[in-house]
Amino acid sequence: MKSLPVVEPGTPDHRSPGRFLWWLARQQLPTLAGGMAFGIVWMSCQAVMPAVLGRAIDLGVADKDQQQLLLWAGVMLMIGLLQAVTGIMRHRFAVTNWLTASYRIVQLTTRQSVRLGGSLPRKVSTGEVIAIGTTDLDHIGNVMDVTARFAGAIVSFFLVSAILLSTSVQLGLVVLIGVPLLLLVMGPLLKPLQARSAVERQMRSDLSNTGTDIVGGLRVLRGIGGEGVFLDRYRRESQATRTAAVNVAKLQSVLDALQVFLPGVFVVLVVWLGARSAVAGEISAGELVAFYGYSAFLMLPLRTATEFANKLIRGRVAASRVCRVMALEPDVVEPASPAAVPAPDSELHDARSGLRVRPGLLTAIVSDQPDDSALLADRLGLCAAEQDDEVHLGGTPLTSLRHADVRERIMVSDTGAALFAGRLADRIDERGTGDVEKALFTASAEDILEALPEGLESVVTEKGRSFSGGQRQRLVLARALAADPEILVLVEPTSAVDAHTEARIADRLRAHRAGRTTVVTTVSPLLLDAVDEVAFLVDGRVVAVGTHTDLLSKVAAYRRVVVRDVEAAV
Repeated sequence: MKSLPVVEPGTPDHRSPGRFLWWLARQQLPTLAGGMAFGIVWMSCQAVMPAVLGRAIDLGVADKDQQQLLLWAGVMLMIGLLQAVTGIMRHRFAVTNWLTASYRIVQLTTRQSVRLGGSLPRKVSTGEVIAIGTTDLDHIGNVMDVTARFAGAIVSFFLVSAILLSTSVQLGLVVLIGVPLLLLVMGPLLKPLQARSAVERQMRSDLSNTGTDIVGGLRVLRGIGGEGVFLDRYRRESQATRTAAVNVAKLQSVLDALQVFLPGVFVVLVVWLGARSAVAGEISAGELVAFYGYSAFLMLPLRTATEFANKLIRGRVAASRVCRVMALEPDVVEPASPAAVPAPDSELHDARSGLRVRPGLLTAIVSDQPDDSALLADRLGLCAAEQDDEVHLGGTPLTSLRHADVRERIMVSDTGAALFAGRLADRIDERGTGDVEKALFTASAEDILEALPEGLESVVTEKGRSFSGGQRQRLVLARALAADPEILVLVEPTSAVDAHTEARIADRLRAHRAGRTTVVTTVSPLLLDAVDEVAFLVDGRVVAVGTHTDLLSKVAAYRRVVVRDVEAAV
């Protein structure tokens, strides 16, 4: 084992937590079997050590036979060396199993997140995904980790029972019957522990959601003076989560105490029975020492068995969360038989709204309801929550095309787009093929670049928090322009910038996208003056199409929407 095995995600069985854990175990069966094999040998060495010690006492010390003493001492040494080697290998395999399971969970959830795309935040909370990537993978990895020791505990238990039965039927039966009884005594605690763990896990996820909301909207909260309200809310949820965790800890502490107390009582019982047999002459002094060694050793498999049950419960709770995410389906699925890709410069048409986006033009969508125009923009890029086959590219429904082909030709950049952490040049030109400087110029973002000491080599913080809202919006626009798609759909690209900057962007955008198809949702006259065609949307339907000047003079409803925006800006 010179390096960790390559982890391939595979297709998980997420019908139930138990099936998922079983599938996960099968994916790493070689390392899991290796860990179990070394675990069996390692714990078996400990199991037979008392028998060898007893033989050394009876044949070497009691009989005063130096040769036998040296022989059995040598056997003990060999068993000790074998135990040390197998212990090291067992631990190595156990760590490998933990890492393999944990990173497979990361890969599975990441792959599912990419598959769901824009559907992910609509179907599951951010805190839920974060909890999977932090707490849940740890619990699932622990199940794979403890499996090697659990296999050794089972085999060594039967090995010790067989040795005791061969020496004393009474003691052998005590072990064979007593150990399962001890496990049954602790069994009633496991089900309520699982229930409380599930509640605590859900509350921890909800608390993560609250924390994420507060951090993400801290600037807004400060603007409206709402820090105190959200602080109190977080405190209440935090205390409720703490109470739930304490309830789990109470049961866990009882279980941990029983793991020590019950095996201790069992050891006393076995030693007492062995001592009585030794006084009666039924067993030798060496066998009595061996019996004590067996009794002390049996605490290890007993505690390992209860530890396995405890970790399995937590692992099942964690697996249920992973299964919930893995069972999600995207709003728009890949077609079973993808259609042929339409020719370049094809017309984009939405039958529901009546919008026709002619190739090579800069088209604006105006609506008095921003949500309607934003929804239409999402539909044009196959990003809506309820996508149908009414949007066509060159006469071919978008839903019948491969998603990769749609994403390659149509890009939607909305107001919720964020900057990722990393080198600024890489974050603007994600594909590595765009003209970054030209894109920044069109987005009127040169001043942002000039203010950064390291320019394009500067590191962007998480979600671009080091930039203002207007700066982030311009950098997001530059990123969309650098991608240079065939059809670019921009949702309110200048809503957070001043009028002078907006005028520059409007003038430069027309030149930058000359000959390419561009759609902009806006009610800003500065942008509308620069577009080739305007589609006026009312209740989700296009009611008028023309130039900005023509619509101002001929459509009263359009004039009210645009003039209202101007008055609001003033």
